[in-house]
Amino acid sequence: MSTRGSEPVYSTAIAVGRLVFGGLRLKPIVTGAEHLPATGGAVLAITHFGYMDFALTEWMVWHRNRRRIRFLAKKGAFDKPVVGWLLRGMRHISVDMKAGGEAYSQAITALKAGELLGVFPEAGVNRSFTVRELKTGTIRMAAEAGVPVIPIAVWGGQRLLTKGRKPSLAEARNVPVHFAIGAPFKPDAASDVREQTTALRASMQSLLDEAQAGYPDDGTGAWWQPAHLGGTAPTPEEAAVAEAERQRRKAAAEAGAR
Repeated sequence: MSTRGSEPVYSTAIAVGRLVFGGLRLKPIVTGAEHLPATGGAVLAITHFGYMDFALTEWMVWHRNRRRIRFLAKKGAFDKPVVGWLLRGMRHISVDMKAGGEAYSQAITALKAGELLGVFPEAGVNRSFTVRELKTGTIRMAAEAGVPVIPIAVWGGQRLLTKGRKPSLAEARNVPVHFAIGAPFKPDAASDVREQTTALRASMQSLLDEAQAGYPDDGTGAWWQPAHLGGTAPTPEEAAVAEAERQRRKAAAEAGAR
């Protein structure tokens, strides 16, 4: 299992995370913790509404059973001097969006070796704060490695840092963060991958609904609350349009830099 052996970089990162999150006086709420495995490989399929979701999930899992998570992260993050050193030291897996075969192979190897693999099946931060359509890679990796998928909804992490919004230190203090963890299920390699991915999305949305319903802070009129629950976050359709425009501008900038 992934807790064996000394990993000073990971241990230091966890210690820093505990210090920062403790200093902010975050209020973790965990439901379904019994679904986190003590041993063996598994894919953690996590909602993605804020940039701190990966660190928050690492913090929660480490507190529960001292296991480490290996995350799939974009190659661009690994190319940054300090962040890249940290990601490599924590044995996260670099994903080149133009050639993902190497990352996929590394992920399968890690899962078969008994690691926990963290993935964001939505493939990017979602500003609508609802679960959009998922990529099929989560199901395919778990099926090939013969390990379960464990859906996790993280609600409240977007209030710390998210796309287009950087809350003040005062706003980030005393924030409740709800982790709703679903029952593990093993994908069937012989079954339709898209149908299983649709089922995973439904499970993640159900967990999110649960986390939002039990959330102690009233989000009526708040930027961090989805529109269908009375918040001012963009609707899924509006978020999709904004993301498409962001990607267009990014591609144009990259083309101009060549």
